[in-house]
Amino acid sequence: MTTTENWNAPTLLVDDITVVATPAERPEQPVAPAADGHTSLPPEDRGEIGPRRDLSQTTSEDRFNLWGALVAGMALALLLFGWFAPLTGEVGWAVVAFLSFIGIYALLVSLRSNRQTVADRVMTVLFVSSGLVLFASLVFVFVFAFVRGASAVTHVNFFGQTMEFAGPLDPLSKGGILHAIVGTLIQIAIALAITVPLGVATAVFLNEIGGRFARFVRTIADAMTALPSIVAGLFVYSAIITFVTHQRSGFAASLAITVMMLPIVIRASDVVLRLVAGNLREASYALGSTRWRTVWHVVLPTARSGLVTAVILGTARGIGETSPVLLTSGVTAVMNLNPFSGPMISLPLQVFDFVKSPEPNMIARGFGTAVVLILLVLALFFAARVLGGKAPGQQSAGSRRRTAEASHRDLMRIETAAAAPSPSPISLSTDQKDPTP
Repeated sequence: MTTTENWNAPTLLVDDITVVATPAERPEQPVAPAADGHTSLPPEDRGEIGPRRDLSQTTSEDRFNLWGALVAGMALALLLFGWFAPLTGEVGWAVVAFLSFIGIYALLVSLRSNRQTVADRVMTVLFVSSGLVLFASLVFVFVFAFVRGASAVTHVNFFGQTMEFAGPLDPLSKGGILHAIVGTLIQIAIALAITVPLGVATAVFLNEIGGRFARFVRTIADAMTALPSIVAGLFVYSAIITFVTHQRSGFAASLAITVMMLPIVIRASDVVLRLVAGNLREASYALGSTRWRTVWHVVLPTARSGLVTAVILGTARGIGETSPVLLTSGVTAVMNLNPFSGPMISLPLQVFDFVKSPEPNMIARGFGTAVVLILLVLALFFAARVLGGKAPGQQSAGSRRRTAEASHRDLMRIETAAAAPSPSPISLSTDQKDPTP
């Protein structure tokens, strides 16, 4: 038997037993061979290499490195664009300043830290910068649309009238987009009524049942996520309008939107249901529950917040579609509440119809319609979040009250059953024969 105090050193095989000795400061432990004749005794505490780094707090040195590198990167970009190099353009200046900032920041951090810390700091800056760029882009889109459409949005008639009696040369105090708002709500409601049950049921099939056909369905759903929207519009136009309805309608537009929403809801719901712990299913089956009751009472409530997010993603994709709606719904300036008869315009199609006009008032109406569409998507998002509830394991006040009431009813039922007199045993008569031999 050979002992060593270095745990990274190779062990020695003696009589088919691999023995790793503990350090001198630790007590000896017995080593027993396993079933295969080889036994390894790992160390109880390997310790840590180097000091621990607290990633949740920043020091004055970290702040100095960050802001110093930012100022230095901007100054270097100004020198390159203004003095040393024949470079022009705001976008190019921003790119050069950001790259200079990253390089200088990595250099400053490396003066007092090791390579792992430098990589951690640089990746943190890249991730935060990506989030800021994304948020700034969203704010820019909303602000730009609001500024261009502020002259139309500030009129009350813009939300309460239609364009039935208003023309391109009429002022903004006349006409509105009420018919487009109603058309969008009707179309997206029909699309959700078709998409949500089919999408969630398909995701449940892919996760809970599976089989060879599940791989085929998952492949088709993946392929449909990249389907061009104009192809969905052409499919509905050729299959529904040409042979069934023979006219453009809101229902045909809803079917085209459904084709675009369904694969997104399926794939997002599939990913969410995969995250449900298998222990929850096993516990339900161990209590004697069936597969259907397990899915309905365990899997779906656990993944409710994620399923709501999947529906939001599908709704955001469908509510902003223009090309399939252009082929299937038609353009109208009047209110149409019947989705099965006559053209029914939506907000994206109304934006397209307004902004292609050369009149400034119509262009302002188009940007105002875009602002209303953004606000409608945000309203649907918050409504879905309220309906989705909290994350698994977090109960609201109403849920805790209902749980307490159910527990109280169970307690009363158990106490009532315990207080009830037990039935007297049935005695056998003397003339009955004992069936046992």
